[in-house]
Amino acid sequence: MEVYELLQEPRYCSYIPNLEAKFRYFYVKDCTIPFYVHLLERGWRRFGNYFFVPICETCEACISIRQDCEKFVFSKSHKRILKQPITLQIRRPWVSEEHLALYDKYHQKMQSKKGWEYHSITLEAYYDTFVQGFLDFGYEFDYYVGEQLVGVAYVDVMNGAISAVYCYYDHDFSQYSIGTYSILKQIEIAKEYNIKYLYPGYWIQNHVSMGYKERFKPFEILCNRPNLEEIPLWVKE
Repeated sequence: MEVYELLQEPRYCSYIPNLEAKFRYFYVKDCTIPFYVHLLERGWRRFGNYFFVPICETCEACISIRQDCEKFVFSKSHKRILKQPITLQIRRPWVSEEHLALYDKYHQKMQSKKGWEYHSITLEAYYDTFVQGFLDFGYEFDYYVGEQLVGVAYVDVMNGAISAVYCYYDHDFSQYSIGTYSILKQIEIAKEYNIKYLYPGYWIQNHVSMGYKERFKPFEILCNRPNLEEIPLWVKE
């Protein structure tokens, strides 16, 4: 395994207006599972071969969270969503024109729905972001209604930890609550395979795009910003 730290200038924050965001990046070649879990426990996320963590100097709105899947109890609403007529196919990450079309459709919808800045994605950029670096732990969860692909989730599965990397879906099938279904299905799989934690990424309380994770309480929050040598302090929200 080889690790290279990358420097990046502060940039416009995607979530909170009039603020700058700053991240610490690692490029990790042939990442091992122990090192990945070590990073996850300290609030890092992965896209491709790149790992990142926010280090904003004036804001701590992005909070790392994790679900204790052993203790998570599905509500009646959760159980109804899990019974939706959705077929799950699990495979190794890949890319096709169908992926790109669905990804593009999702982000166009999110631009009008939540004000996301829309950019189309090339096959090369998609490959670098979602396919590269999956190694032994990366999987793609494809969700189908009948023969139609209606959602794609990238999920990293390791001993003791699942990381929900990214999910996008077709809003024409919003009656199936595909985004919620995806998280619940990952928790269900974690329970089945005795994987303790699901790391769904960052939570921003009451945020139009990042606040939805409140629907999966209870969860634990990372209440410090540990470096790689420090102990992460996780507490119940």
